[in-house]
Amino acid sequence: GSIDEDEDRDGDGITTCGGDCCDSTECNKPELVNAGAFDAAGNNFDDDCNGLVDDAELLCDTGLTSNTNAAMDFARAIELCQTTTLAEKKWGVISATLTLANGSGSPAAKSHAIRPKFGTNVLPKGGLSVALLSTGAAAGKGDTNPAWQDFQDTPEFDGNGTESAFPADFVAANGGSLPNAPGCAEPDGSTALDPVMLTLEIRVPSNAKSFKLDTNFFSSEFPEYTCSPYNDFFVVLLDSTYAGMPANPSDKNLAFYTPAGSTMKYPVGVNLAAGDTGLFTQCINGETGCAGGGGGTIGTCTGTDQLVGTGLDSADANNCDTNSKQGGGTGWLQTSGNVVGGEIIKLRIAIWDTSDHILDSIAVIDHFQWSVDATDPGTVLF
Repeated sequence: GSIDEDEDRDGDGITTCGGDCCDSTECNKPELVNAGAFDAAGNNFDDDCNGLVDDAELLCDTGLTSNTNAAMDFARAIELCQTTTLAEKKWGVISATLTLANGSGSPAAKSHAIRPKFGTNVLPKGGLSVALLSTGAAAGKGDTNPAWQDFQDTPEFDGNGTESAFPADFVAANGGSLPNAPGCAEPDGSTALDPVMLTLEIRVPSNAKSFKLDTNFFSSEFPEYTCSPYNDFFVVLLDSTYAGMPANPSDKNLAFYTPAGSTMKYPVGVNLAAGDTGLFTQCINGETGCAGGGGGTIGTCTGTDQLVGTGLDSADANNCDTNSKQGGGTGWLQTSGNVVGGEIIKLRIAIWDTSDHILDSIAVIDHFQWSVDATDPGTVLF
């Protein structure tokens, strides 16, 4: 043999000289241990070959400007701290952009923000910041840069003044139209109104099989426009080469819920309230859809703590019931998808209004995490 051979005995694509500290019998799964891996918590091993066992979670979301237009800051806000390049084999964020829903143009400046919290009680699930995307202003009461605006009293009927096509692949996979909750009216129009999309291009760690992130959706369309043609859309679209089971959704959207024992799919949004799914919990129980939606009731609200300080906690006796609030929310949800180790994925997180520019919604996103296990793709109550 040759002296100092640069070998790749485990076939993981990374050689001993390239940073593979376990290329043969040094560990029980050498193909999962290399400089391209993430350090899986609790396994008492140096998965990423950086000389440390079970690394502490990186903190990279301090000191971020609330009204930044730097899309990479939004990756940091959700705990995607590591960056990389196309040429490197280590995992990390390769690129990040803020656009309209079709991936082009620039969103309204007030439609996105990084905050230490939303309102009073929606606090980070990881790190010290959360990312906000909104069809109005990405702000709670008292916030600045951008400033809070009333979710229902939109200053202009043209909203944020932005429009785009829907994500073409998402619509095509749903037969040329937007999907909706079972039994609810189809959305009007063919244009995404007041849209904003965060797109992240990420090299997956070599030992990762899935990821999850925490999401929280709030809307002033609840309760009166529940199950109406006017509902705002929130999507988490994953482009991955994963072809195993459990399968990722064919339309790429991970922001959906399927009740146990059912094949029905509910997109994450205000219409989770229409099906009494149990995933729309920050609200007042009572009548829904009284102003243009499918009339119904909700009985799964558990409280309004997460509405406090957002502006959606304001009393609005004209909204279906005399004890109604100005809006409601899902509470914290967990959205998951499957991936292939070492591949480059594209993750598109977006929100937009359909049919009109008024009655705004906001999504809170935080705490992206990798896993060494496959998952059931979709969204569940956290």
